[in-house]
Amino acid sequence: MPPVYPAQLQTRRNTTSYRASQISSSGIRKFFDLLSSMGEVVSLGVGEPDFVTPWHIREAAIYSLGRGDTMYTSNSGLLELRQEVASYLHQAYHLDYDPQVELIITAGVSEGLDLAMRAILDPGDEVILPDPAYVAYPPCILLAGGIPVPIPTRGENQFKLKAADIEARITDRTKAILIGYPSNPTGAVMSREELAQIAKLARKNNIMVVSDEIYAQLVYGIEHSCFASLPGMRENTILLGGFSKAYAMTGWRIGYAAARAEIIQVMTKIHQYTMLCAPIMAQMAAIEALKFGEADVQQMRQEYDRRRRVMVAGLNDIGMACFEPKGAFYTFPAVRGTGLTSEEFAEKLLVEEKVAVVPGTAFGECGEGHVRCCYATSLANIEQALERMSRFVDRHR
Repeated sequence: MPPVYPAQLQTRRNTTSYRASQISSSGIRKFFDLLSSMGEVVSLGVGEPDFVTPWHIREAAIYSLGRGDTMYTSNSGLLELRQEVASYLHQAYHLDYDPQVELIITAGVSEGLDLAMRAILDPGDEVILPDPAYVAYPPCILLAGGIPVPIPTRGENQFKLKAADIEARITDRTKAILIGYPSNPTGAVMSREELAQIAKLARKNNIMVVSDEIYAQLVYGIEHSCFASLPGMRENTILLGGFSKAYAMTGWRIGYAAARAEIIQVMTKIHQYTMLCAPIMAQMAAIEALKFGEADVQQMRQEYDRRRRVMVAGLNDIGMACFEPKGAFYTFPAVRGTGLTSEEFAEKLLVEEKVAVVPGTAFGECGEGHVRCCYATSLANIEQALERMSRFVDRHR
């Protein structure tokens, strides 16, 4: 059914779209705009690796440029890259996708998410998602004409999404469940058994699952469970993955989506009229990453793990209760003991101690009472930030 807009919008012409006007600007950007005007700030805010893309990956792109590879590729992406992605998914999760028709190369996972929502949603369709969650999830749903249905998750349950909570919110308009584990912003990871309960519910109700697994290779002491590898879910899952986080390739804007052929066909149709194709240089770099980058991933993951343990211990020591995140590179400590809201805490900490964190409310209403701290920065920066945060918390108890 068509969306219903306020009466005043039905009777006059507007310069900008009503749908776009309903989307708030990113809560993260506000703090980075303020941060840019300050000096000597220790930032725990940017969700980006502090490592430079490994040299051999950069060199592959440089070599491709020198060879003159500056043209368009297939809308679906280079076949060699799709074959390498298919090989990776088979080796890692025993999943088999046809690289010709069941994979598309995207300009990062963000584009993959946008394509997925636009490919499956009609106006008024509902998408269930956890709260808090990555900032782009609700806007991508809204821009595709869908309705986000957030489900509260809590620190006492390590911000995991429960099948029973999903079931209570399923209606005849429910089209999809959107999940992202390991989680940005919480670092939460769900076990295979926990995900299997959601899969069972999705199968029972014939609901699509869109699974954002950009942090799949950044887990600590456990194995990542790929949602599409759960029984009966390969055909009913749109799997999103990419290179930004594990290979330190954020600026390359390169990702992929895997799903059954008819879904990828529709996503590709939208992609060819909007993005056309991902940059060929980034695709060549991604081929190199998949072929020869595993040692780099392991090295960076080990360093993240070291930083993770220091940050979690430090936050708990200064009275910012924090569960142990098992994935990504974020902690999500509580700030309620200070009597400040998440936004007040982040603003005052930045002004008083020059430490940048992101208020939990940037990721949804249930982020209130928490802030996101990213440990993709040097150990020296983390230790300095913890020292400053300790002083701040002592003053505001």
